[in-house]
Amino acid sequence: MSESDTRRIQAEIEELFADLWQVPRFVGLRRGFRPNIDAFRSADSDALTVIVEVPGVDPSSLNVAVSERTLVVSGERPRPSGDGRVYEQVEIEHGFFSRQVRLPADVDTEGASARYEFGVITVQLPVARHAHANGRISIAVGAA
Repeated sequence: MSESDTRRIQAEIEELFADLWQVPRFVGLRRGFRPNIDAFRSADSDALTVIVEVPGVDPSSLNVAVSERTLVVSGERPRPSGDGRVYEQVEIEHGFFSRQVRLPADVDTEGASARYEFGVITVQLPVARHAHANGRISIAVGAA
């Protein structure tokens, strides 16, 4: 089995476990919320694009970092409190979140950028021409 097959299987297993938390009877056991993510590479671009839905999250609480072919987006969506609310139904998830996206290629971390607009983070990760030494870099999230 090749390394890419192993990575693909590992990603599928991680996704299956993540999907398990979307099953209604398990939702109450989970803390925080799990933002939805799209990741793609355009045919006419040498960059990976990752889009993360984070409505209700203050952009200043967001952390975006890349290391060893992994993008990590984390932050917190706090539950409003102190205003006398008595909930009759609770479906909107709040709390800390951290999402990891395995990247299919090495990226140029110095050319990476992230922007926040209307509750969505768009991360642009240029594909590196040569493999880089392992390390970790934070990406500042800018407004659109």
